[in-house]
Amino acid sequence: MSTKKEIVKKNNVSVAVVNSSQVLIKNVPSALDFVMNIKYETGCTNIVVNKEAVTEDFFILSTCLAGEILQKFINYGIRFAIYGDFSKNTSKPLKDFMYESNKGKDIYFQPTEALAVDKITGC
Repeated sequence: MSTKKEIVKKNNVSVAVVNSSQVLIKNVPSALDFVMNIKYETGCTNIVVNKEAVTEDFFILSTCLAGEILQKFINYGIRFAIYGDFSKNTSKPLKDFMYESNKGKDIYFQPTEALAVDKITGC
């Protein structure tokens, strides 16, 4: 179980990119701990994380976990992207939520780390 963190600077924007083989975001408290630790360690408020670092419950909208977590991130000025293979997440409400999020300015769901970084840096 390892967690890799790096800071990527693109388009004059610093992004903390986190890749973890373990679930780091399990619930609202762990999500807040995660982003505050990343913000403290890197100084970044733009955070990209791999899908495997996020509990599967997050992607089941009926749990309300995604809404609660993402609202907190927005309240704290965190821009956040999750990257990975979303093809197994076939729920229409989730697909709609991801589509709408990708059209906004704060929350993104992308297939690759590079696309997530591009989206969050406005490239």
